[in-house]
Amino acid sequence: METAIISGKGGTGKSCIAAAFASLLNPVVLADCDVETANLFLLFDPLPEETQVFIGGRSAHIDGTLCTNCGLCMEYCRYDAVYLSDGQVAIDEANCEGCGLCSRVCPRQAIAMVDNDKSRLYSGSFRHGQMIYARLAPGEDNSGKLVGLVREKASALALDKQIEDILIDGPPGIGCPVMSAITGVDRVVIVTEPSMSGLLDLQRLLEVVNGFGPSTWVILNKHDLHPAMARRIESFCRKSGIAIAGKLPFDPLVPEAMVHCKSIIEWAPHSGVARELKKIWNTITNQTDNNLWKHKTRVSTPD
Repeated sequence: METAIISGKGGTGKSCIAAAFASLLNPVVLADCDVETANLFLLFDPLPEETQVFIGGRSAHIDGTLCTNCGLCMEYCRYDAVYLSDGQVAIDEANCEGCGLCSRVCPRQAIAMVDNDKSRLYSGSFRHGQMIYARLAPGEDNSGKLVGLVREKASALALDKQIEDILIDGPPGIGCPVMSAITGVDRVVIVTEPSMSGLLDLQRLLEVVNGFGPSTWVILNKHDLHPAMARRIESFCRKSGIAIAGKLPFDPLVPEAMVHCKSIIEWAPHSGVARELKKIWNTITNQTDNNLWKHKTRVSTPD
């Protein structure tokens, strides 16, 4: 069973909730798919067992000993990545899209396309099972592809270790990495907060998720910080037919647990937030199991 925890914006508490659910499952394959800002490894300190180089693209590099500064590459580049610096043709790596056109038109073969190979994928064991995470190097591309590789590795580990549950801590937003994180999962849990940006981002994210068709739940985190907005989000979910798995209050124990590199389930298992998280997870899993059972019954029942 694959469960993706996502949010429309950063700072909603998505990773804290994912860490709590991982502590409840045990064993679990935990996949941190927020590849641009992966941080669950800080909390769980996995034992590194495998490192994989990720090549997400290429960038152009000029050999100054061959370049005659003819400027032909500057004429053909459509990304403003080639410029003159003190009379010498240079490449702006931030603008280079790795298309390779400059290297093809260079009459002196002075431009080479070099792999961007600073990004890494890591996997290993941690105290609740197996963990996979990746770190996309600054300036490197194809985060959606890297998310896909993290998920592939998670599926392979789950099969190898005979672990039933895969928990995905997805990236925030609605872009390609999010789509890569939720494609083919059994259920999606969206974490939001009681703010106008939280509501608007939730609306946008639901438009994306609905196109993939998984069982979808909403967790309203820190609901007591803005009760009026919390009620507005609840009303929106009811009208949209989206189930609210539960609401969590703001609790200083949550950041305190993070400071001590623990999930709230590990740090304060008898706290109100921990108890509520256990109820939420039971609600999500029990309802999903019932829906799957009903679906299988309908499929297997003869006309």
